[in-house]
Amino acid sequence: MKKYVLINGKIKKFKKKITVSADKSLSIRWVLMAAQAVGQSIAYNLLNSDDVNNALNAVKKLGVKVIRKKNLCQINGVGLNGFSLKNNTIIDAGNSGTLARLIIGVLAKSNKTIVLKGDKSLSKRDFSRVIRPLKKFGLSFKLSKNNLPLKFKGTNYLSPIKYEELKGSAQVKSCILLAALNTPGKTIIRCLPSRDHTERLFKFLNLPIKIKKNKKYETIELTGQKQFGGFNYRIPGDISSSAFFIVLTLLSKNSEIKIKNININKSRTGIIEILQKMNAKVKLKNKKIYNEEKVSDIVIKSSKNLKSINCSTEMNSRSIDELIIIFLVCAKAKGISYFKNIQELRHKESDRLKLSANFLKMIGIKVEETISTLKIYGNPNLELNKSYIVKNYMKDHRIFMMSCIAALTFGGKWKIHDPDSIKTSFPTFLKIIKDLGGKVK
Repeated sequence: MKKYVLINGKIKKFKKKITVSADKSLSIRWVLMAAQAVGQSIAYNLLNSDDVNNALNAVKKLGVKVIRKKNLCQINGVGLNGFSLKNNTIIDAGNSGTLARLIIGVLAKSNKTIVLKGDKSLSKRDFSRVIRPLKKFGLSFKLSKNNLPLKFKGTNYLSPIKYEELKGSAQVKSCILLAALNTPGKTIIRCLPSRDHTERLFKFLNLPIKIKKNKKYETIELTGQKQFGGFNYRIPGDISSSAFFIVLTLLSKNSEIKIKNININKSRTGIIEILQKMNAKVKLKNKKIYNEEKVSDIVIKSSKNLKSINCSTEMNSRSIDELIIIFLVCAKAKGISYFKNIQELRHKESDRLKLSANFLKMIGIKVEETISTLKIYGNPNLELNKSYIVKNYMKDHRIFMMSCIAALTFGGKWKIHDPDSIKTSFPTFLKIIKDLGGKVK
C-alpha cells in the first residue's frame, strides 16, 4: 500500500446501505475461547484483519488446528489447558493490546516459558495492569520493565483470587476471567463497568459466571475448571468501525446511510447517546438479540444545528475508542464541549488525547488540554481550504481514519500518511469511502 493518501475536497451527497468490518473485540475473543473448547467451533464473518490474524497465528503456535475459508473459520479446540507448545515459544501480538493482554490469562496454567512481543506501538504500552493480578494467581514474570517483550510462565498450582479493577479496563477484567477459567475454586472481581463481551460469551457457553451490579461497581464471580464444548458463532459488525461513517454522514450535506447488522452492546453505544444529545440524527432500527449480544441497523442523516456537550464520565468507557471521532463533531458544534477523566486515551495505540488536541488546533479549533480533560470550542461555520499533512502518529489506525473523515467533511487538501495502519482493524475502510463517492488517491 502507498505511504500516504491524498484527499482534495469534500465528499458529495450520498444515500446508501453499507456493511462494515466484523467486530474486532468479539472476533479475538472467539478465537481464544474456541481454542480452549472441546471439539470443533465455527465462526461466520470473522474479521479478516491483522489483529485477528495474529490471534489465529498465536493459537496455531499453541498446537491448535485452524482452517479459514472465505467467510468462515474453523478451530478444533483442545480443551482447557490442552495446548501443546515448546519452551520459550514466541507469540507476536502485533498491534493488538486485546490479544496481548488476554492471551497471558489464557496461558495461566502453562508450565512452559512464553515470550510475548508486539510491534513498536504495542511495545510502548504498560502491561503492569495485567501483571499485578496474574502474579496473584501464581504466574511468574521475568521483567526489566512493564512492557513488551514479556517473558512469563504459568503454573499447575493456580490459586483463585479476589481483585479490584478500578480503571474500567475490559482487557484487565477479561485477562483475569480467562486465567480464572483454568483455576480451581471461585475468583471474584470487583470492577468499574466496562465492555462486557467476555462475560456475555461466558454466559452463552453456560460457564459458571455470576454478575452483581450496583450504581458504581460490578462484582463478578467465576468458578473455574469447567470444560465447554465447541460452538458456532456469527460475528456482527463493529460499532467502532461504524463510528467513522456515522460522523461522515452527520457532517456531510444532504446525505443518509444505513449501516447493517451492528453490535450495539450497551457497553459500546456511548457514541450513539452522545451524538443524539448533540442533536444528531442517529437511530437504531431492527434490534435483535443474538448469542447474548444486541444487534441493530444504524440509520444516520446529515445533521445541522449540532450543539456542544458536557460529556458525562459514565460515557467514557462506553465510547473510549470512538472519542476521537466524536471530537470532530464537537469541532463543528455550537458552543464548548467538555470531556473529563479521559486519560485512558493516552494509553491506546498512541497518545490519542494529545494527538486529537494537536489535530484540532491544526484545523483552527481552539482547545484546552490537560492530563485528563479536553475542552473543544466548536465552530459551526468550520470550512477548510488550506493544505494539511498528517504524519508521525505511531501508525494509529483510528487517527488515520479520523483524518480521512475530517478531510472529506471539512474540505482542504490533505496528505495523510500510513494508510496500511487500517489493516489492524478495518482493511476495507478506504474501499467503502470510495464506494460512497469519496475521492481518495
